[in-house]
Amino acid sequence: MADQDLNTNGQTAQISGTVKIEPADGTAPSAQAATPTDAAAAAPAESTAKKAGRGFLIGVVVLLLLLVAGFFYWRSTFTEDTDDAQVDGDLYQVSSRVAGQVLKVYVEENQVVHAGDPIADMDPKDLQVALAQAEASLASTRADALQANANVPITSVNVRTSLSTSGSDVLGQQASVLQSQQQEQAAEYRVAQSTANAVKAQSDVDRYTPLVQKDVISKQQYDAAVATAVAAAAAVDEAKRNVSAQRELVRVAQQRVAQSRDAEQQNRQNGPAQVAVQQARASAAAADVQQAQAKVDQARLNLSYGKILAPISGIVDKKNVAVGANLSVGQDLLTIVPLDNLWVTANFKETQLKGMKQNQKVELKVDALGGRKFEGVITQIGGATGSRLSLFPAENATGNYVKVVQRIPVRIDFTNLNQENSDHRLRPGMSVEPDVRVKQ
Repeated sequence: MADQDLNTNGQTAQISGTVKIEPADGTAPSAQAATPTDAAAAAPAESTAKKAGRGFLIGVVVLLLLLVAGFFYWRSTFTEDTDDAQVDGDLYQVSSRVAGQVLKVYVEENQVVHAGDPIADMDPKDLQVALAQAEASLASTRADALQANANVPITSVNVRTSLSTSGSDVLGQQASVLQSQQQEQAAEYRVAQSTANAVKAQSDVDRYTPLVQKDVISKQQYDAAVATAVAAAAAVDEAKRNVSAQRELVRVAQQRVAQSRDAEQQNRQNGPAQVAVQQARASAAAADVQQAQAKVDQARLNLSYGKILAPISGIVDKKNVAVGANLSVGQDLLTIVPLDNLWVTANFKETQLKGMKQNQKVELKVDALGGRKFEGVITQIGGATGSRLSLFPAENATGNYVKVVQRIPVRIDFTNLNQENSDHRLRPGMSVEPDVRVKQ
């Protein structure tokens, strides 16, 4: 039975109550058919089961995500990486070592050169003239050295001869002194003899004087006695003068002995010094020869420097030389960028350096080569941070201080660069992402 409510205009109808549907054949409803009360009770149970299953699934997924995140975090503690890294290398500035004019240039910009390849030729005429002058100076110096060396034995012989002569002079003068002394003694003897003769002659005169007065003897005998006495007195005076002369000769001979001895002593003292002086002159001459030889070697080097060669293998860059240019010493001609002597400079944060040390293995990925990987090893850790090594270091003691994580340069050398970079595609300045293995 159904109740029907119609509104006044017949547009809205509401049906309430229970409708029982029976089969068309008049049989009773199936036992499996649920009543409305059972259906309403089963719906919340089914919803609770679905929610429980969905929550379990979400929990499993979250747990897996946590495990995966924990695993990757654990794995991340094994390495340290940075994107502030680049390939580095020594850029060789090729410059002129001598002054001159360029006659020929063999290279162009971005050309690959090998060590020893010619780069430019300079006019060799001035350098050849300088070499000829140096060789002439060397020949003159060698002649002076030969003369100085020859004078050494000559001076030595002269010194020995002078010493021997001085010794002989001393002996001769000593003999002269002895002879003069003997002659002086003989003169003294003659003085005594003459004095005795004078005394006898005077005695004869004294005896003859009274006799001649008495005419005992003749006047002639008396005059002879007087003459003899006068002669004897004169002989005494002569003998005395001879003694004085002989004494003077002795004094002169003694002075000559002293002079000879002084000369001998001077020769003994100055002789070795004269030999040493001559030897020093010979040594100085030999040094002059070496100096002249060094100038010749320098001139030959300068002549060889007229041919400018590549010091290493690499790529020519910043070429600044042309035919006809007048070069000065030290003038830059070009830059050679090396292709083999390369390494990586990575600027790690100071918080990443705790586990880093030398000889740790590094995996290097180069951005310009599509992430191409290279093997490396840490060889050096910088001695100061980049800000400290900058042109204007920060002054933390002035102004407001804000702590900033600093970066320290770390050098990483390639372990097998010749094979991994056999195509020479690495270039200084390329960005690199290094992964340092800090744990095993």
